Amino acid sequence: MIALVTGGARGIGKAIAQKLKADGLKIIIWDIVDEGSDIAKAIDALFMKVDIASFKDVTSAAKSTGDIDILINNAGINRDKLLLRMQEEDWDNVLNINLKGVFNCTRAFLPGMIKKKWGRIVNISSIIGIIGNRGQSNYAASKAGIIGFTKSIAKEVGIRNITCNTIAPGYIETEMTGQLTEEVKKAYIESIPLKRPGTPGEVADLVSFLISEKANYITGQTIHLDGGMVM
Repeated sequence: MIALVTGGARGIGKAIAQKLKADGLKIIIWDIVDEGSDIAKAIDALFMKVDIASFKDVTSAAKSTGDIDILINNAGINRDKLLLRMQEEDWDNVLNINLKGVFNCTRAFLPGMIKKKWGRIVNISSIIGIIGNRGQSNYAASKAGIIGFTKSIAKEVGIRNITCNTIAPGYIETEMTGQLTEEVKKAYIESIPLKRPGTPGEVADLVSFLISEKANYITGQTIHLDGGMVM
């Protein structure tokens, strides 16, 4: 089986690529940063530098890649600002990568899954897409959009034995959350019943479950992975 992970060069995406490789899958990593090449070499995977915000770039890369069995839409960015300070570019960049990128990649690979009458799609959203957050209106909108997109695709292709689910991580220790101030980190920990951040590996474990036979009857769902932060 072949799994493609977008944004697989760092953080959660890197952990997912490593986990699925350990599970015995062939891995393709798409990312815009060159570090993806090093990760791919380390786990004997294929790396392609792809701008998932570009429909043309994704369509071209998908033709070179060929059909896949599993798509993990993980790539994402944040450009946090209060709305009155947010520029059009801040909004467009986040929505184009976080949400349009999910459309572009799913649209490119879904025909092959439909033809085989089997496929697994896992989209990485965020609890911010569920509860919103001050200074993250662009990020929240993009992640909420992923949840609605997931439900719609699940209804469209379930008859073809294709499942589509979303994972909504909470506070996960990554380079992105590492930029937070100690005060903000402490506040997050206090709001989590388990009193600790999650790890990229824990997200990867849930991805591994959702694409396995044990999850064959799960589709259209948004699963919180947040230590109880949002109930």
